Amino acid sequence: MVGIKENLANSRTLHFQPSCHVFRHRHRSIFCRPPLRPRSRRHIHRHYRHHLPYFRILGMASVLETLCGQAYGAKQYHMLGIYMQRSWIVLFFCAVLLLPLFIFATPILKFIGQPDEVAERTGLVALWLIPFHLSFPFQFSLQRFLQSQLQTGVIAWMSALVLGLHAFVSWVVVYKMRAGIVGSALTIAFAWWVSALGMFGYTVCGGCHQTWTGFSTQAFVGLWEFFKLSVASGVMLALENIYYRMLVLLSGYLQNTKSSIDALSICITIYGWESMIPLGFLAATGVRVANELGAGNAKGAKFSITVSVFTSLAVGFLFWLIVMVFHEKLAMIFTSSIPVISMVNELAVMLAFTILSSCIQPVLLGVAVGSGWQVIAAFVNIGSYYLVGVPLGLLLGWLLSFGVKGTWTGLLSGTIVQTLILAAITLRCEWDKELLKFHSQVQKARINITREMASNQ
Repeated sequence: MVGIKENLANSRTLHFQPSCHVFRHRHRSIFCRPPLRPRSRRHIHRHYRHHLPYFRILGMASVLETLCGQAYGAKQYHMLGIYMQRSWIVLFFCAVLLLPLFIFATPILKFIGQPDEVAERTGLVALWLIPFHLSFPFQFSLQRFLQSQLQTGVIAWMSALVLGLHAFVSWVVVYKMRAGIVGSALTIAFAWWVSALGMFGYTVCGGCHQTWTGFSTQAFVGLWEFFKLSVASGVMLALENIYYRMLVLLSGYLQNTKSSIDALSICITIYGWESMIPLGFLAATGVRVANELGAGNAKGAKFSITVSVFTSLAVGFLFWLIVMVFHEKLAMIFTSSIPVISMVNELAVMLAFTILSSCIQPVLLGVAVGSGWQVIAAFVNIGSYYLVGVPLGLLLGWLLSFGVKGTWTGLLSGTIVQTLILAAITLRCEWDKELLKFHSQVQKARINITREMASNQ
């Protein structure tokens, strides 16, 4: 392990231009991250069959942003490949554990009250989505392996190429061969496996010659510790990603008209599109903070956080302004229904302030990921979202009869509480102590690996 003082000397270049690094990494990360698509109650079967396992694996893979980012900053390049192999093992094991959600989708959906026709059709499609589901461990791990080395351009180009290929294959299979929704599920799996294999080919064929040194038995060392940190990351991001989707689900149980539910779905769709930008900042901030901590550069980490916060805040204010100015026309790109357009107009103010309040919070989550605070962030998410936001939303929406606006206000309150807590943790953080903590953890990990390798011999 290179000492902290040596890393400070070797990594001064990382400190002078973090703003352009963050910006470049952020806009590519926006392109690489998939969109967040809401579903109303009548589409809960789609949410069930794809989003729940997706967010669990996606969240668990984020542990690589911490480990690989810090190892890359500390110039422990060989550890990146080992961490990625551990991620493959742990995430594939977890993906197998989630297979009953696909295999028994029909009886599960019937049990929670879905119509028989919907449950049976969903169960059929869920079986054909298993290959897609099994691609998650490799896809997400490879993405974060490359992101931690600031090679997001590779992911972006691969995503663009696979998108074009997917469109063509879908056209052939679905429209020409008339394979229907089963064919669509298979083409999605095909596209994701092509993407994963493409990134793997780039990695092993010389694109990452420093960080990929081949398969190693060290990947099987420390799996339990890796699993625990992965679970914390999974809880943190899964709770984050499904939070506002609950707004559509909860509103389905209120005394709302069809127009209200449709309008709410449109608003959450717009929010999902805009949230790609802050999510890009989450990825960029996590990588930059991890790199700087690994390099022993506390000032660089703090400066990266400052740049990300103010840039994300500026972008959030811009979109807040757009929604406030064009609130009467927002729904016209989705529908021509006058009642729905009118309802979206009423909800536009809530949408605008949700966008504004949510622009800083992903950056703070990125700080948590880069610093290895996933466990703390998971508890913050549980407390602010599910002990404050959801109960307050139910109180305002149901008991006090404020309807959709009341439910939304409650969930928005949870986001504000979460942002304030994470901001307080970040501001009170003593980064020099974080560097010492990281240094001791790396030394401990090296000792454990050496002991286990010696015992295996």
